[in-house]
Amino acid sequence: MRKIRILVAIVFLTFTLIPLGWNQPAIAADLANGAKVFSANCAACHVGGGNLVNAAKTLKKEALEQYQMASIDAITTQVTNGKAAMPAFKGRLTSAQIADVAAYVLDQAEKGW
Repeated sequence: MRKIRILVAIVFLTFTLIPLGWNQPAIAADLANGAKVFSANCAACHVGGGNLVNAAKTLKKEALEQYQMASIDAITTQVTNGKAAMPAFKGRLTSAQIADVAAYVLDQAEKGW
């Protein structure tokens, strides 16, 4: 009888409790901090979601979708590593600041800037 209870407990833990740890939601980004980071580091070129360097590649929802940039991962990569005329912010901003600004950009794009 004891072996059955142990087996039931193992099965229960394996299929019920343990998977919960694998599906933890990501920590939400701080949009207010993202706005501050954007104002201090990005707004000079991207005021109002535009792009003063390359007018076609704005931060507007349609452009982000067109250039496969409409995700947190894509924006994070772009901000971290830079590309073309955009400088890399790795080393200048923390990973938390980059995550916050990426979430802010995507949020603003969804709202229409």
